[in-house]
Amino acid sequence: MIIAPIGSIAMSCKSVLCVIGRDECNQDLINAVNLSLEADAFLNVLIVGVAPAPIGGYGVLSSNEWMLDREAELASIKARQMKVKALLNTYSLSADIDTEYSHKDWLDNMIGRRARYSDLIVIGPDLLLQPQLREPTLEGVLFHSSRPTLIIPAGFRATIHPKKVMVAWNGRIEAVRAIHEAIDILVEAEEVFITTVDETASNHPKEFDHSAPLATYLKRRGANVSIERLPAGSRPVAEVLSEHAALMGADMLVMGAYGHSRLHERIFGGVTKSLIDAPSLPLFLMR
Repeated sequence: MIIAPIGSIAMSCKSVLCVIGRDECNQDLINAVNLSLEADAFLNVLIVGVAPAPIGGYGVLSSNEWMLDREAELASIKARQMKVKALLNTYSLSADIDTEYSHKDWLDNMIGRRARYSDLIVIGPDLLLQPQLREPTLEGVLFHSSRPTLIIPAGFRATIHPKKVMVAWNGRIEAVRAIHEAIDILVEAEEVFITTVDETASNHPKEFDHSAPLATYLKRRGANVSIERLPAGSRPVAEVLSEHAALMGADMLVMGAYGHSRLHERIFGGVTKSLIDAPSLPLFLMR
């Protein structure tokens, strides 16, 4: 259901980017429209098609079959663009629709460059279920754009007015960037939980508590803040965060993304990857 715009704006969000595939992504579009209406923001929809490489690679004579397939896919993307345009024209919304058709190895850089000129990138559940687009889109927006990304799981409404926000805090620079990008969201929220998951279970008295200065900073900005330190025990950090977010009734999780390298998280796993793979609430991510 599309909602009408509301009065105040929770962050300085005047342009929203939504990346979708050439197939139906209606829920992702609804998320993006809802958020753009809420923030009175311009919406840019980017429809992406994944082009297969020609047999034998680029630089060789392409087969007629490959050329025909490419023309059919481009026509399908164009048809999808017309359908999205017709949908957006039914709302009082400033928007445009761009298309891109590229090989999967180039998509992350292309999407990242596009995302640099938006205040917020919104990724919905439809795109997360498309393996060809999921990885290049996530890598593009998180590693090549320097812009915040809001991931909306199925069953959640896109909003920048969450009532309860949990901040996954570890003192790293990625988390600092996420805090600063989400500062207006945090200030306007009814409650903010600064949550640190202690993987070492250390209670050394000289250990510096990074959450205390963050709480002071946010309180000076007007946020209603509480600090929580949770023991991980033998459980993964992502599991502890998700469980605690549900316990506190959090509407959004703000966190820095990929403190480890992509290769490290692909091989060994990590908090960011685990949360994106199975998001239990909207994720506001920044790297």
